[in-house]
Amino acid sequence: MKNKELEIIINNKLNTNISIQDYIPNGLQIEGKKYIKNIITGVSACQKLLDFAVKLKADAIIVHHGYFWKNESSVIKGAKKKKISTILINNINLYSWHLPLDLNQEIGNNIYLANILNINIKGKINPFVFYGYLKNKISIKKFLSILKKKLKRIPLHFGENAPKKIYKIAWCSGAGQKFLEKIINYDIDVFLTGEVSEMNFHFANENKIHFISAGHHATEKGGVIMLGNWLKKKFKLNVNFININNPV
Repeated sequence: MKNKELEIIINNKLNTNISIQDYIPNGLQIEGKKYIKNIITGVSACQKLLDFAVKLKADAIIVHHGYFWKNESSVIKGAKKKKISTILINNINLYSWHLPLDLNQEIGNNIYLANILNINIKGKINPFVFYGYLKNKISIKKFLSILKKKLKRIPLHFGENAPKKIYKIAWCSGAGQKFLEKIINYDIDVFLTGEVSEMNFHFANENKIHFISAGHHATEKGGVIMLGNWLKKKFKLNVNFININNPV
C-alpha cells in the first residue's frame, strides 16, 4: 500500500477532520518510503519504539503520541535530533493520530476501555468523557481487581464515603482528570481516567465519587491496538504492537 493512501484510509476511518482542535498534526508526520507492508504501532514515538521499528524492518510507525506538539520548541537537537534522524535515515513513515484515536466510537482508546471492562456505553458527558453501565452492580474492590488484570498495573484509587457497590461509570483515557468536576450532576459512581491531579483527591472524597487513575499510557494502548488489528484484517498488512512500558 502507498504511504499517502494509508494516511487517507486511516483519516477516513477515524473521522480525522473533526471540528475539535488538536494539539498535534494528525496523519503522516514524517514521510518515508513510498510503499508500506510492515507496520509497528505503539503509544508514543519514543527512541525505544523507533529502535524496534528499525530492528523489525518496519516501513511505517503508527502512534498516538507523535511529534510537533503545539508550543513545542522548533529546535532540533539532542534526543529530538536522534529520533528524527533514526526515522529519516531508515526511510520510515511516521504517522500519528491523537484526539481522533481518543474520540472514535469504533476503534478508539475509550471504546477499548469499555470493551475490556464490559461497560455498556450510553453516551457522552462532553466530547471527551464517555459514560455507561456495568452489566451488574459490583464492588469497587472487584472492579479494581479487573482493571489491574486488564491493564497490567495497579490503579490509584480514592473515594471516601463513595458507594461500595458501583454500576454507573464515566471515563476518559489519558489526561482526563480535569473533567472530574463535569460529571458531578450525572450520578456517576466511578470516574476512570489515566492521570491524577492534587485537587482530584478532595473533590472526589467530598462528592462521594470513586476516582481511579489507571495510567496515561495504560489507558491509551487500546486505540492503536484496535487500529492495527483493523488494518491487518481489512488490508492484509503486517502490523505489530510494541508496548514500551511507561509507569505514568
